[in-house]
Amino acid sequence: MATRNRGLADFLRHARSAIDPARAGLPADGRIRRVAGLRREEVALLAGVSTDYYTRLEQGRRITPSPGVLDAIARALDLDSTARAHLGHLVGAPLGRRVTPTVQRVRPGLRQLLDSLDGTPAMILGRYTDVLAINRLGRALIADFDDMRPRDRNYARWMFLTEHARNLFIDWDVQARTVVENLRLEVGNHPGDPTTEVFVEELASASAEFGTWWDEHRVYQRTHGSKRLAHPVVGELTVDYETFTMPGDPDQTLFMFTTAVGTASRAAMDLLISWSLAPIDG
Repeated sequence: MATRNRGLADFLRHARSAIDPARAGLPADGRIRRVAGLRREEVALLAGVSTDYYTRLEQGRRITPSPGVLDAIARALDLDSTARAHLGHLVGAPLGRRVTPTVQRVRPGLRQLLDSLDGTPAMILGRYTDVLAINRLGRALIADFDDMRPRDRNYARWMFLTEHARNLFIDWDVQARTVVENLRLEVGNHPGDPTTEVFVEELASASAEFGTWWDEHRVYQRTHGSKRLAHPVVGELTVDYETFTMPGDPDQTLFMFTTAVGTASRAAMDLLISWSLAPIDG
């Protein structure tokens, strides 16, 4: 029997269940809806494909839709550009393939760049939020990943499995959910990685929140945003972040954190800079 694309099936089913039939422009037909969202035949109608075709696609059958059909299904499911790209990755992934990922390393020049940013916390994340490098101020602001065991140097694992993260972020649920949605997108971009299933199962078994949010199949690409922190040394502050994909390795992302000029957050950051530069007694 052909291998099913379970990731595609789950994603389409959850996307379909999130659509309001009235907002999708479908007239009431008098039938009682036993499940939330659209029926399969309604998605097919909105996308302009046969019900049988969409059903087989949602079942994870070996089908390779054309870009036009994918766009039509994405519109029917009201997917944004990130979710549309994720759908494309899921459909285009060879089923049953196993990938042995290369070991990720940060170039010496990038490490020098991080270290030169004395007044800006920064870090580089790799596949599945592995923390590949972090500068001195980043360690002071977020966490000292360099002092952790290698397997623990992972942003998602730290976010969900440590009290430090839960205490640090005032909006922990917002930040943690973003991590899940970004991780879900990365998993779709790298199908067949044999370590992925173990990693996800570990987090889901250890964190009820992770398991719940993972099962929602939402995807999100972090490019910029803000984080509200209750820092144990300098108190509350809000930091803005921007992300940059590293040339030569699209799986490596540079995160830089800044604060607005003339704000209490900037004053707190200045205090953190001074604190991080102070010599350690003993």
